[in-house]
Amino acid sequence: MKGKYKAVLALLLLLTLVPLTLIMTLGLWVPTLAGIWLPVGTRIALDKSPRLTRDGLHIPELRYLVGDCQLAKVTEAGLSHPSRWRLNVGAIELDSACLAKLPEAQQSPAAPKTLAEWQSMLPNTWINIDKIILSPWQEWQGKLSVSLTPTLQQLRYQGDKVTFQGHLRGQTLTVSELEVSAFEQQPPVKLVGEFTLPLVPDGLPVSGHAVTTLSLPQEPSLVDAEIDWRDNAGQLVVMARDNPDPLLDLPWEVTRQQFTISDGRWAWPYQGFPLSGRMGLKIENWQAGTENAVVSGRLNVLTQGDAGKGNAVLAFGPGKLSMDNSEMPLQVTGEAKQGDLIFYAILPAQLTGSLAAPQLDFAPGALLRSRGRVIDSLDIDEIRWPLAGVKVTPRGVDGRLQAILRAHENKMGDFVLHLDGMANDFLPDAGRWQWRYWGTGSFTPMHAHWDVAGRGEWHDETITLTDLSTGFDQLQYGTMKVENPRLILEQPVVWVRDAKKPALSGALSFDAGKTTFTGGSVLPPSTLKFSVEGRDPTFFQYKGDLHAGAIGPVRVNGRWDGLRLRGQAWWPKQSLTVFQPLIPPEWKMKLREGELYAQIAYSAAEEQGFEAGGHGVLKGGSAWMPDNEINGVDFVLPFRFSAGVWQLGTRGPVSLRIAEVVNQVTAKNITADLQGNYPWSEEDPLLLSDVSVDLLGGKVTMQQLRMPQHDPALLRVQNISSSELISAVNPKQFAMSGPVSGALPLWLNNEKWIIKDGWLTNPGPMTLRIDKDTADAVVKDNMAAGAAINWLRYMEIAHSWTKINLDNLGVLTMQATIAGSSRVDGKVGRVNLNYTHEENVFTLWRSLRFGDNLQAWLEQNTALPETHCPEGKECEEPQ
Repeated sequence: MKGKYKAVLALLLLLTLVPLTLIMTLGLWVPTLAGIWLPVGTRIALDKSPRLTRDGLHIPELRYLVGDCQLAKVTEAGLSHPSRWRLNVGAIELDSACLAKLPEAQQSPAAPKTLAEWQSMLPNTWINIDKIILSPWQEWQGKLSVSLTPTLQQLRYQGDKVTFQGHLRGQTLTVSELEVSAFEQQPPVKLVGEFTLPLVPDGLPVSGHAVTTLSLPQEPSLVDAEIDWRDNAGQLVVMARDNPDPLLDLPWEVTRQQFTISDGRWAWPYQGFPLSGRMGLKIENWQAGTENAVVSGRLNVLTQGDAGKGNAVLAFGPGKLSMDNSEMPLQVTGEAKQGDLIFYAILPAQLTGSLAAPQLDFAPGALLRSRGRVIDSLDIDEIRWPLAGVKVTPRGVDGRLQAILRAHENKMGDFVLHLDGMANDFLPDAGRWQWRYWGTGSFTPMHAHWDVAGRGEWHDETITLTDLSTGFDQLQYGTMKVENPRLILEQPVVWVRDAKKPALSGALSFDAGKTTFTGGSVLPPSTLKFSVEGRDPTFFQYKGDLHAGAIGPVRVNGRWDGLRLRGQAWWPKQSLTVFQPLIPPEWKMKLREGELYAQIAYSAAEEQGFEAGGHGVLKGGSAWMPDNEINGVDFVLPFRFSAGVWQLGTRGPVSLRIAEVVNQVTAKNITADLQGNYPWSEEDPLLLSDVSVDLLGGKVTMQQLRMPQHDPALLRVQNISSSELISAVNPKQFAMSGPVSGALPLWLNNEKWIIKDGWLTNPGPMTLRIDKDTADAVVKDNMAAGAAINWLRYMEIAHSWTKINLDNLGVLTMQATIAGSSRVDGKVGRVNLNYTHEENVFTLWRSLRFGDNLQAWLEQNTALPETHCPEGKECEEPQ
């Protein structure tokens, strides 16, 4: 019996140790067993031994290798069997580059071949993988859930950019949900469909049908896509709902040796630049993998613009597109037309490298050209972009980048610009691009030629303009000529395009030689120096100062926010004498005293235009000229400018005060106020008010002049001394004394009159005395008038009335009636005198020779009867 017990005990011990041994040696026998179904040359490696836990089997790490290339890595896998097998995996990392290294070996004879055989071997299993990562497309990672039975296989994949849900029953694959977020800020692409898989799962489905609705980027209309095939041939059609013509129509056919798209059509009628064309594609030996498949094809693009139709062709292959090392020749030739622009291309190139990191090398002779019209007034004679030797990779552009632009503007002139530089793995905000530029041109409106030259670089997130010099040989417009204006860099302009701390800084100087005007005025050489500091070219602050010789400096500062330019300018208090160079020498005017200062705020935007407001002040101004002197000038100019309209006198009227103007006639206490809009309108008139000047012992005033004018502005003359007027005019033929007053209705926009029904009279007694020599000469020359002249040798005027009219042709008409008494040889006679005078004051200001006119009139018109009365007795009034 002891032997039996020993046998039973040995059997129990064997049953216990064998499973433990199998579990402990999983790392040895599982890879060997799995090799039955794995391709030859591939293997499974377990770096850490699995362990048996209370819940099941835990595998810390498992790797699937193709030679030395790790195709897959499984971490934190757990296998349990609550009611069916359950496999939970923490993460699976797949490397697509290793797919190209799978050997072309025959599958193990022991492995299943048909789809049904594979399905029959499936246990009832749940598989959950928390994270699947496919390199180098890590952004498509997600979570996989699979439910397996021999009759039904269900799969769900959930990621940030893709969602899939479907099931396989026999050979029928049903896709109930597929959402792919291919474009940012665009709704996902959704697809549903049903497919029949081949009996042996070594190719594409033998038939299928799928539909989807797409939302095109930046287009409101939806498109419907449908793919349908049977017996290894099918068609993909994409239709816009508002267009009967397909956007994409690709008939295709697939065999075990070749995949072909023949005579495919495509069209893109959107965004104002319609494109269309045809395409063909052939992939030979496609089942042998990307390393052995031979790809070739052709795509043409048809364009149409105002210059006609264009056709460009992309031809590629035969070559291979490999996950390891692609070799694909391609070439773009032809032309494209949009509007008035025409693009010409001859671009031979070679695509190499892996599909994950391809490299495009442009071959010798690669050239892109363009000509045409960009805007209505700018004609592009030619732009050339030589691209030979340039390389394009995912890291950026590498090689020499050049451009040559020749263009002309019909009214502005022509110009030539050159750009030459070297790029090193350059992409915006990555890599380095160093450049230099230069060019020349003409500026016809100002009879000038210009030039420009400079250097700079774009290194990672920093753009630096290290050199800049641009300017004109002259600027001549109208009466103005500026010599050698030029803009240069004082400090490099540096733009740091950092997302968290962007910055822009730099300093420039605009220098110009003297500015001359036809009248002889000269502005000394001027300089505007300013600096910029801010976030980027759309948001920065600036400050600087402008001076021209002794004029200035005018200090400016402000900011630009990408939409609006704002700023302020201060002109500190400065002597008026600094403006002496601006006074033409022929004026013979010398500025002596006075101070000037000003302040302005301005704003400019595309819709608003230019707006400004501020004030300027002149105090104590004084100037001397050979014939007159101006002293005590005070001028205050508050203003606003907007939409082409000047608003004068915003917080108070424009004020002019002049202490005196010393001339042949001295004027004192000159005042005038101006307020309103220019150009004026009925709603916003311009008002000149409180005009006053002390003149010739009296005063001339005007209460108000309104523009547009509906009523005359009344110019009042109060107690003007005729003796001072005669002294200023200094006629030798006569003398006069006594006050004159009156009113002159002034028109500025009347269709006929400047002064209509003006009048002058004497508010007090006046005397008129004709020079003895003048009277004697009249008596001698005209005996008939001589008797009457005697009555006017000395005349006391009791009352006078003069009517004055001046039309807009300059014809002045005066009608005077004078009543008074004359004393001759002790005799007294009453005199009524009527005087009419007409003259064109625009051609000759003959009123200053009034004495000569009076003598001529007396000679021709005076015929007064002689009356002899004893002194002290009343005499008969001559008529």
